[in-house]
Amino acid sequence: MAHTATLAASTALPDGAFAQGSAARALKRLRVAFNTAETGFDPAQISDLYSATVIAHIIEPPYTYDHLARPVQVRPLTAAGPLESSADFLSHTLRIRPGIFFADDPAFNGQPRELVAADYAYALRRHFDPRYKSPNRAGLADAQILGLQALYEEALKTRQPFDYDRPVPGVEVLDRYTLRIRLGKPDPRFIHMLTSASLMGAVAREVVERYGDDIMAHPVGTGPFRLVQWRRSSLIALERNPTFREMRYEAHPAPDDAAGQAILQKLGGQRLPLVDRIEFSIIEGVQPGWLAFLAGDLDMTSVPPDYAASAMQNGHTAPNLARQGITVQRVPRADVAYTYFNMADPVVGGYTPEKVALRRAISLAYDVEREIRQVRRGLAIAAQGVVPPQTYGFDDRTRSGMSDYDPARAKALLDLYGYLDRNGDGWRELPDGRPLVLRYPTQSDEGNRPFTELWRKCMKEVGLNMVFEYGQWGAQLKQAQAGTLMMWTLGSAASTPDGQDPLSMVYGPLKGAGNFSGFDLPAFNQVFDRMGRLPDGPERLALFAQARRLMVAWMPVKAHSHRIRLLAVQPWLVGYQEHPFNRDFGRYVDVDPNRQPAARA
Repeated sequence: MAHTATLAASTALPDGAFAQGSAARALKRLRVAFNTAETGFDPAQISDLYSATVIAHIIEPPYTYDHLARPVQVRPLTAAGPLESSADFLSHTLRIRPGIFFADDPAFNGQPRELVAADYAYALRRHFDPRYKSPNRAGLADAQILGLQALYEEALKTRQPFDYDRPVPGVEVLDRYTLRIRLGKPDPRFIHMLTSASLMGAVAREVVERYGDDIMAHPVGTGPFRLVQWRRSSLIALERNPTFREMRYEAHPAPDDAAGQAILQKLGGQRLPLVDRIEFSIIEGVQPGWLAFLAGDLDMTSVPPDYAASAMQNGHTAPNLARQGITVQRVPRADVAYTYFNMADPVVGGYTPEKVALRRAISLAYDVEREIRQVRRGLAIAAQGVVPPQTYGFDDRTRSGMSDYDPARAKALLDLYGYLDRNGDGWRELPDGRPLVLRYPTQSDEGNRPFTELWRKCMKEVGLNMVFEYGQWGAQLKQAQAGTLMMWTLGSAASTPDGQDPLSMVYGPLKGAGNFSGFDLPAFNQVFDRMGRLPDGPERLALFAQARRLMVAWMPVKAHSHRIRLLAVQPWLVGYQEHPFNRDFGRYVDVDPNRQPAARA
């Protein structure tokens, strides 16, 4: 997946490019930062949040979520209307609105290129092309889109190029604007897959064939922005797509949502996008990003935990920031921070009682409340499972035992199953007497150090020797995908309002893909499968509870917390409201260039 930093096919435009006549107006720039580098911009090859965020501004799925509606509501984006699903939820028909065009690109030989149903069919097939090793393939295969997995397996076996033109029963282009997708199992919530640019963003075949192995650097879509500059791991610049269709600001905030109603009143009816340029800077480290915001170089940012007390006081923006017009708000996130255990690892993996006991002891020995209180500065709630807040299936009333802190019970479990300190050096050994060492990958930056120290203290308290292996996050992600890490802590943000997707991190058929732990328990897999077929209701909610109990019992994953973002926004940024699932926020915000500090050279 690694590619050398490069410019996109289009050239960066000068600041005056959006001027009308001779009276040039100031360029509206939206400036945000990622704290971890991107991987690239091909939907078929990425799985990280940062790359997906950029892609969502360029490449469009058929549906999206209303930007201001809470609870969330699905709305057509390029679709001509609602998804037409059969009564048994095995067939879903998508109709594309005519007259939508891709951004100009040399791949189109100077001709306008209209979006058609075949573009979505092609984009879906690309996840099954072995050439791309798509991290999304396993999840899509589990959806059982008829015929695609068979095409993948044939191409893998024969080592022949993937056949994009062979008809398959699950992906039928009925006419220029109509696509039918047929599944091997019912899916009442299939429409949520159609809201993801990373899964179902429209990609033109001509673009992929023109750029070949360099497609990661050449995203071309129907969206409001296009990539004009990419300095890998440093800067990603998007600018307004000059051929973007006419789209007006429309949203449906709840009547009692004062902030949402104010945004709608101010921006409603205006043509989108409202800004001319988006600059995503990669700023690693906690302090540099916050200082860049305070200097006026970023338009919004998350307040680092160490600065939370100075940014928000008694639930309100600190006076020194308020005087500058800055606002700070608490935003609950639809995510979960968790540690997974590699079930194939000879130390922490396995299904025998002593291996389960070790994982449960590690969980009991780790103090989640101390993490929240001291490291996160109160900006999180303890997790009872991996299903995040703001998703269906989340239950904040039940105490599952997932976040229990009880070092005495941890020690008792370790003693009972033979994890003893036989040589008196203070560290427990494996039941067979060999050294017991927990190898934990992390990064050496200031943001990770407090977590590392907490792990060290908690494990030492129960006699477990934890060794920290420092490296780059991207390299460790590749190790996780290859199944070579013993354990690792990650954050996972929900992409849809249904809580089943996060449970897939321990779903057996996805091991080697989204299931980094490799956990494969038939009882859990059966619960997961049944959950996917049922409509929402009490029976399905009972399965969420059963899945949570199984995860606590076997502990392939230790859920830590659901994070709360302390969001700081500059006074010149207009209309930003955090959405739990939409990634293309730049489409909906405005910037007052007369108040925003001029860009630095």
